[in-house]
Amino acid sequence: MAKVYVTRSISEDGIELLKKKGFQVDINPENKVLSKDELKKSIAGYDGLLCLLTDKIDGEVLDAAGKQLKIVANYAVGYDNIDVRAANERKIFVSNTPGVLTEAVAEHTFALLMAVAKRIAEADKFVRNGKYTQWEPKGFLGPQIWGKTIGIVGLGRIGSFVTQIAHGGFNMEVLYYDVKKNEEFEMRFSAKYKNLPGLLGQSDFVTIHVPLLPETHHLIGAKELGTMKQTAILINTSRGPVIDEVALVEALKSKKIAGAGLDVYEHEPDLTPGLSELPNVVLTPHTASATNEARSAMSRIAAENIIAALEGKQPPNLVK
Repeated sequence: MAKVYVTRSISEDGIELLKKKGFQVDINPENKVLSKDELKKSIAGYDGLLCLLTDKIDGEVLDAAGKQLKIVANYAVGYDNIDVRAANERKIFVSNTPGVLTEAVAEHTFALLMAVAKRIAEADKFVRNGKYTQWEPKGFLGPQIWGKTIGIVGLGRIGSFVTQIAHGGFNMEVLYYDVKKNEEFEMRFSAKYKNLPGLLGQSDFVTIHVPLLPETHHLIGAKELGTMKQTAILINTSRGPVIDEVALVEALKSKKIAGAGLDVYEHEPDLTPGLSELPNVVLTPHTASATNEARSAMSRIAAENIIAALEGKQPPNLVK
């Protein structure tokens, strides 16, 4: 009987698929992020590993699992938590869950954008603290979203769907930056390609949708923040280290930019000192994909990848 280890409790959809195939499925009973030593001990002897983005999978961990390990199925789109080269060297498949959380993350991106622009968190706290005693004509003023310019950094599935919401729902002018131009995208959304400094300098809202790679680490730092409009709002639902968080805190404190909405953090789950104290930032705990539909689909896809690998086939969502 093939054995699969799941590093934390996830949607039952995928677990049931694995069990129906007759696999033994063991789930981390403590439902907490495992340390490296705990992870190495827990996965020894398993044929498949279903892990989360909080699990750091390197060569040492893979060796601890044993030579029978066939696949590491990541319960996420991004896979910067896995040493793919080390897995390839050991002939272990690595898979992810693309496509099924596009809409969820795009929705959350706009939820953050609107929350910051409309100062929802500040106003909610104001009302709950009993400070709402009369209507104020200058109370909690913020920018209008309709008709403004949005800059999309990274034109993958999520960045493209954010564009669809922005252009179709809010009549926004779209600027984009990516490693290559997309003429079809430009025609469909009347979008304009810009280099990064040009996009940052012209956008009222900037939203980040790039994978975490060596070249995207601190893609947005002090220099880049300094080129943005003072009235601009920055949103990040990709990976925390894409933004230099120390520089962001300083930019928000000094009002170099108007605000930010973050779902991911540079040293997650720890926050850079001062970030949580700022009134002009909205913070969520890496929940952009937290819809019932997305998380269930992620579970099913991870399971399907494992089933394929353990049946001697190539996983449908293979990471190379």
